Formats: sequence, C-alpha cells, structure tokens
Amino acid sequence: MTRARENANISPAVGRNMIINGAMNVAARSSSVAGIGAADGYFTVDRVNFAQATNAGRLTMSQTADGPNGISANCLKLDCTTVDTSIAADEAALLQWKLEGQNLQRIGKGVAGAKQLAVSFYVKGNASATYTCELFDNDNGRCNGQTFAVTTDWTRVELIFPADEDDGSSPLDDDNAWSFSINIWIHAGATYTGGTFTNGTWANSSSANIRVGSQSSFYSSTDNNFFITGVQMEVGPVATDFEQEDISVTQNKCFRYFRKFGSDGDQNYIPVSEMGATQDNYRTRANYLLSPVMRATPSLSFSTLQVNVLRSSGGSNAVTSVALAGQEAGGAGLSTFFHTAEISGQAVGQTAFARVSNSDSGYLFFDAEL
Repeated sequence: MTRARENANISPAVGRNMIINGAMNVAARSSSVAGIGAADGYFTVDRVNFAQATNAGRLTMSQTADGPNGISANCLKLDCTTVDTSIAADEAALLQWKLEGQNLQRIGKGVAGAKQLAVSFYVKGNASATYTCELFDNDNGRCNGQTFAVTTDWTRVELIFPADEDDGSSPLDDDNAWSFSINIWIHAGATYTGGTFTNGTWANSSSANIRVGSQSSFYSSTDNNFFITGVQMEVGPVATDFEQEDISVTQNKCFRYFRKFGSDGDQNYIPVSEMGATQDNYRTRANYLLSPVMRATPSLSFSTLQVNVLRSSGGSNAVTSVALAGQEAGGAGLSTFFHTAEISGQAVGQTAFARVSNSDSGYLFFDAEL
C-alpha cells in the first residue's frame, strides 16, 4: 500500500461519498419484495432503483442482515426466482443509484480540469460471476463501464474511472433532476453487449452495444444470489475507506426523495402537523410539514387508510382517494385531501383525523424520486 493510499484511508474527508444510503441501512418501503423484474422501480432499500427491459427473469429483492465486518450489518440481496436463459437482444436488468446534477458539480464533468472518480463497493454471490459497473451521464448520453468479479466471499471492488473532459461531453446540469448514475448491470442482451467493449473508456451511450462487457447473467439459475453494500463514489484516483455515517443523517437524506407515513407495528396514526377539519360530507384535509424539503412536488399513494370523525357517536370510513391540495414555497408544507364515502352524521366543520388500519399494512407514500 502506498503512503498516499495510507494517508487517504487514515484521514478521509467527511461527505466525500456522493451515494446516499450506501450501507443499505434504510429500507422505508419494505424489507423484502418478491416477483421483481417486469417493471422499473424503487422497491426495498432507499435510493436503489431497479431498471429492466423485456426480460422474463424474476427476483426477490431484500434488505438482509449481512455484510463485511466493520462496514455494515446490512446489504441489498437479490435472489433469482425465475430464470431467463433465452436472452433476446434488447433485454436488460440493472441496479441504479441516480444522482442530482446539483450535487455533482465537484466532478467538473465535461470541461477542462474534470476529475477522476473512484467507485467502490462490497459484493458476494453464490458462485463466481462477472458483472459490469457503469457510470452513466444522463444529461449528455455518455457512459463508461468496467467489469468486476464476484466470489462467494465478501470482497471490495475498487474501480477508478478517468475524467470525462470536453471530448463530446458537456457539464452536468446544475439542478434537481437526474444527471448521473452508477449502474450495476446483472443481465443484458446483444443490444448492449454486441459491440467492442473497452474497460474504463468514455463513449456515447447512443452506441448501446458497447455499454456492457462479456459478463454473467443473474437470471441463468434460480441458485443465483447477489449481495452488495458499502457503495461509494468519490472524487479522485484512490478509493478511500467506506465513509461511515450517522443513521439520522442518512435517514434525512433519504427523506428528500421518499417519505412513508402510516402503520409501523402499533403506530397506526398518521402524524400530521395539525388535525384535519371536515369541509363537506366526503373530504378531510390534513396538513403535513415535511422536513427536510422534498426534492420536488411528490406523488401520493396509499393503502388501507380511513378517516375517523371526532364526535360523541364516533364514525369512520375508508379513504377512497388522496389528492395533493397545495404546498408552500419550497414544498415543505403540504396540504392533502383524504376523500371518503359519506360518513353517517358527518357535518361541515367537524374535526377528523386519518389513520391506517389496525395492522402493519397501511401507509401513505410521498414520492419525489428521480
């Protein structure tokens, strides 16, 4: 180990990791979801998106209590449940960590003086395999991939990517939209693998067949597992030690993109900044103060919610729809309408509150993901 590497590992800078929840400690939506593969989405561990195209393979994704000592006690696990051995040209499956352009200006990408990037992560599997880690510039259609090996033991992958200066590229947009991502390809057809792939070389992603190297298919067997944790991306030519972060800091970073309100064991009352007031025979308004402010105006989804009217005789009814009524500047304060069928005896001006069912299945999601 060189002296520069020793110094980098002994005195790392705080905040150098641009990946949120790289230790896989936060999984607000669910700890495990089966049957993944037919659609894109954020399913379990926060900030990890699953992307796919036309494949028939299916997997279970879970937050699992496993990890390399001293790094994390949690990882993201993929378990193949349906094989896909007849791979059509346009098939794809990959994990994505999407990043806002305004958080990446330190890279200087697309201009003279652009920085190298070091990407590192810990992986293992049920058997030896080869996959591809790709940096993807969504603003300019540029990509740079490198293959990496997986064994049955936890190993740290360290990949150094060259700077992408002004050769066919441009700076990343300085805004809150998706500008850049780390992609871990686990399955790909000839549309992405059929060209001449060169490790660590920036190219235009419009030439799609050079994006993925010769690699394994995760969907080759139902025996296949893939585990990953300790994901880090930092500026420079050296992959420093994984940056440990207080869980409260990680949670607040995740809240910018996704918030869940509702049942969590015995916590079946939705927390609101003030109790809703019934405005007519079917609508109850609840006000939320979301801190930190979400990345953008969120979309809403819900399950097993109901509205209770506070009066001497009681009364409640199931929520049939939820609508965002308005928000303050910056998006911190959100007014939400809960729509229900008419509750017998309900009158304008009565106080009400929303709650989930008496189980752990109810929720209200605020989603502002990239």
